[in-house]
Amino acid sequence: MQTNKDEQRGPSSIPSAPNSIGRTGSYLGTGLKIKGEITGNEDLRLDSKVEGLVSIGGFRLTLGPSAHITANIVAREAVISGEVTGDISAYDRIEIKKSASVIGDLSTSKITIEEGAYFKGTIDINSNKAQIGTDLDTLLGGNKKTEKN
Repeated sequence: MQTNKDEQRGPSSIPSAPNSIGRTGSYLGTGLKIKGEITGNEDLRLDSKVEGLVSIGGFRLTLGPSAHITANIVAREAVISGEVTGDISAYDRIEIKKSASVIGDLSTSKITIEEGAYFKGTIDINSNKAQIGTDLDTLLGGNKKTEKN
């Protein structure tokens, strides 16, 4: 017979069990150096050195404080604590922590840059309706041409 005490002790005896059941993800640690392309369909945490492309589409990319990335990044969400040299495109949000250094252009719907973080580049804030932004750019471009004539 299982009592409430047994149920309460069960999950706490294996701390990683709730996370592994709910949302799976991959981890590449500090001892790895990768040259090439990383693609996938799950959340990814990097604490390694990467040169190339990192594309995980509709998932979350977390770069730890020891990550050194020289690559363009494509993800749903990007949380940066390490160093990135390259463009980041995250259609949901980009979060740059105070320990981070980012050199490149950002494209996202929401952005947070903590005080103390280093950022050099441009930021393009998109709404979920990208076509509206494109139409607005076209309209503004048309007005600029009219003003020049």
